[in-house]
Amino acid sequence: MTRSTNAAATLPGPPASAGPPSPDGDLVAQVAASAGLSPGEAARVIADVLAWYREPVEAYVRRRHAWLRAQGKKNPEIFGLIGAEVAGRLVAAPDLTERQLRRIVYG
Repeated sequence: MTRSTNAAATLPGPPASAGPPSPDGDLVAQVAASAGLSPGEAARVIADVLAWYREPVEAYVRRRHAWLRAQGKKNPEIFGLIGAEVAGRLVAAPDLTERQLRRIVYG
């Protein structure tokens, strides 16, 4: 499962970081041209996507766990979902066992 499908699509993103680097000009031009956006809009989209994937796996696991708990899901289901999600991230996290996921969430 990726973040763009099912319940993950409604999950709020990671907190915005202070001062991310500006996207590459060629990338901004390509996204602007292919999506019909202004260069400013394209730069904001790129910055949002980069911020999304810069979130450390530990922060993602904690945030996702809290959100799924708020949706009424139980830990066995939650840890299965999160384990599959982190394995499919753009830069995949290492395989995490349920025990490792629990330690991230509960310390």
